[in-house]
Amino acid sequence: MTDISRLQEQRTFFDSGATRTLAFRMQQLLAFKQTIIRYEQQIYEALHADLKKVPEEAWFTENGLLIQELNYAIKHLPGWMKRKKAGTNLLNQPSSSYLYPSPLGVVLVIGPWNFPLQLLLIPVVGAIAAGNTVVIKPSENAPATARLVEKLVTETFPPGLATVIQGDGAVVIPGMMKEFRFDHVFYTGSIPVGKAIYQLAAKDLVPVTLELGGKDPCVVEADARLEVAARRIVLGKFSNAGQMCVSPDYLLVHVSVKEELLRLMKKYILDFFGENPAETYGYNKIINERNFDRLVSYLSQGKIVTGGEHDRTRLFIAPTILEEVNPEAPVMQEEIFGPVLPVFTFTAREEALALIRRNPNPLSFYIFTGSKVNERDWLEQVQFGSGCVNNTALQFTNHHLPFGGVGQSGIGGYHGRHTFDVFTHYKAVMKTPVWFDPALKYPPLKGKLKLLKFFIR
Repeated sequence: MTDISRLQEQRTFFDSGATRTLAFRMQQLLAFKQTIIRYEQQIYEALHADLKKVPEEAWFTENGLLIQELNYAIKHLPGWMKRKKAGTNLLNQPSSSYLYPSPLGVVLVIGPWNFPLQLLLIPVVGAIAAGNTVVIKPSENAPATARLVEKLVTETFPPGLATVIQGDGAVVIPGMMKEFRFDHVFYTGSIPVGKAIYQLAAKDLVPVTLELGGKDPCVVEADARLEVAARRIVLGKFSNAGQMCVSPDYLLVHVSVKEELLRLMKKYILDFFGENPAETYGYNKIINERNFDRLVSYLSQGKIVTGGEHDRTRLFIAPTILEEVNPEAPVMQEEIFGPVLPVFTFTAREEALALIRRNPNPLSFYIFTGSKVNERDWLEQVQFGSGCVNNTALQFTNHHLPFGGVGQSGIGGYHGRHTFDVFTHYKAVMKTPVWFDPALKYPPLKGKLKLLKFFIR
C-alpha cells in the first residue's frame, strides 16, 4: 500500500465516526499504556542504541513521562469530552450557549531524535484522546527507536487510527503535505525545519503547532544560592549530553559570584560524571558525526574552563564550560544542542538583557535569585516560552504547565489538558427556545434604537 493510500485510510477511518465515543478513545489509551509497559525493556534497549541512554534516565525523561501523560489523559478524558457551558448576553436571552469539543480530523505528528519516544508519542496521546486519527513520523536519526515506535503503534491501534511513516524527513514530509491535506501538523525540532513545515502548511491553511528551539539563557544573580544553582545548572545542561531544547544554552552570571559558581560547577561535573565521562554510566553520546563535528568546532571559540575532551569514534564530548567567548562567534549565533556551555558576566541587568536580545524569544529562560523583586523583573523583561526560577529544564516534566515557545521558538503549547486542546476544535453553539420570540430583533427597525442600546451594551 502506498503512503498516500495509507493517509487516505486515516481519513476514511475518521469519517466513519469510530473515534467519536468516549469508550473507543479510552480503549485505545488503555491499550497503548499496556503496550508501553509490556515493551519497557525493548524501549531501554532502543534508547541506549540511539543515544546511550540508561534505563534510569530513559524512565525519567522518556517512557515514564509518556506513562504519566497517559495516566492523566485516562483519568480526565471523560471531563474533557463534556460540553462546556458558556455565558449568553442579554440580547440573546433566554438562549443557552455551549462549547462542544470536536476532533480536528487527520493529524500529522513529527518527532525529533533527542527524546525520540516521548516527544513523538505524548502529542499522539493527546491527538487520540481528542478523537483524531494520527500519522506519525519518527526521526530517522534515532533508527532503533523509530523501528520500535512502528512496532508499538502497529500492535496497539487499528491501522486506520494510527500509522507510522518512516524515511528521510526532508523527502517524506514535503511529499505527504503536498499530496494530502492534514487537519493539523504538530512538529518538534529545529527552527529552520519548523519554518519549512509552516510554509508547506500555510498554502492549504493547515494549522500547526511548532515546538522549536533557540538559545535558552540562564541568569545567576549575585544573591543566588550558588551551591544549589551549580547543581541544577549542571544537571539541566549536561543531561542527554546537552541535547535538549530546554538546556541552558549559555550562562549569564553576576561578576561578583562568577569564580565561585564556576568552582562549584566543576565540582558537580566531577561528582555527576566522574573523571572519565566517556566511561561513566549515564553520560550519553552525541547523536551522529555531523552534530559531533559541529559541536567540536565550538571548542576553539573560547577559553576552556573545564572539559573539552572528545572522541569522534565514540561520539563523545565531555561536559565543557567556555569563557572569553565573542558574542559574534558561531557558538553564540546557533543553538548549541550539546555539552558546551559559554559563560558571560554582567554587573548591571541591562548588560545581560542586551546579550539576550541578540537571540530573542528563547524557548526557555532560567533565573537564579533569592530576591522576589529580581525574579519579577527578570520574568517581565525577557520574552520566553517556559522557564524556571531557581531550577532548569524540569518545567517540561510538569504536565499541568503548557510547554511551548513564543515567536522564533514556536507556536502553541501542549502537555496534559493542553495537548487535548491542541487537537480539539470547540464548536460554539447557541440554543434558542421557540416559546419566546420578541419583535425587537425583526424589521422594521425604525424607533427601536433606545431598546437596542439597552440590550446591546
